[in-house]
Amino acid sequence: MSKRFQRLSKTERQARIVAELAASPSLRVNKLSERLSVSTETVRRDLAELAEVGLINRTYGGAVRSVPSEPAVAVREGLMLAERERIAEAAVQLVEPNDILMIGGGATTLHVARRLAATLNGLTIITHAFSIATAVAANPTHKVIMLPGQYDGREGVIYGPETIDALQRFHANKALLGASGLTVEGPNDAGVGPGMTFSMMMRRAAHTIIVADHTKFDRPSLTVYGEWSPATTLITDIKPKGRLATALLQAGANVVEARSDDVEFSM
Repeated sequence: MSKRFQRLSKTERQARIVAELAASPSLRVNKLSERLSVSTETVRRDLAELAEVGLINRTYGGAVRSVPSEPAVAVREGLMLAERERIAEAAVQLVEPNDILMIGGGATTLHVARRLAATLNGLTIITHAFSIATAVAANPTHKVIMLPGQYDGREGVIYGPETIDALQRFHANKALLGASGLTVEGPNDAGVGPGMTFSMMMRRAAHTIIVADHTKFDRPSLTVYGEWSPATTLITDIKPKGRLATALLQAGANVVEARSDDVEFSM
């Protein structure tokens, strides 16, 4: 071990820990102790201080990256526009005439909703998001069912016990959902309430279509709202790699790559 690391100050040492976590999603205390040439007790104190200020999350025996907070939907709507348009174009190709759809609120699903209004007729849309309802209602042939519940102005969605109860009375051909993160466990959302809503939408739909760009790959968020399975399709702009790709393959989930020149369907 280099002597240079033995001379690191506490500030430098803690900065190194944060940098190490930027390169690896999780680290063990004993590994950090070896890399920094300090005792495990010193590493634990460093991790406790970093966790206290929100730079990392402590785990048993180590630490993981701090779960990032997600910008409000109004901010997200202005990001990754080209990628979201391609994803939306691919998503509408999986919708059939007279489908009953459950659509979750989100920046990417809003792009899908606008395309559904422009390209298809006669759909039934069940949603908890006012932006989704407004977008699809621009086409008067679509029937829009708005779910009840508590309103979240930051996300522009409704959630809560009334929302979950109402969803259990419906069945859909497909659920169209966004995600704050995509991990080996499944799609994630930054909010507990919306996450519970998405989870129920998945249960009440015969098939779930997740629409999310590559920046969500391997990005854990607060709520894992579902699992990968043959009844899920991920539509994204770049094929996942590594552990996420393996998890999708092993679960039998479908992957659609919406590229700039065409739309590629693959397993």
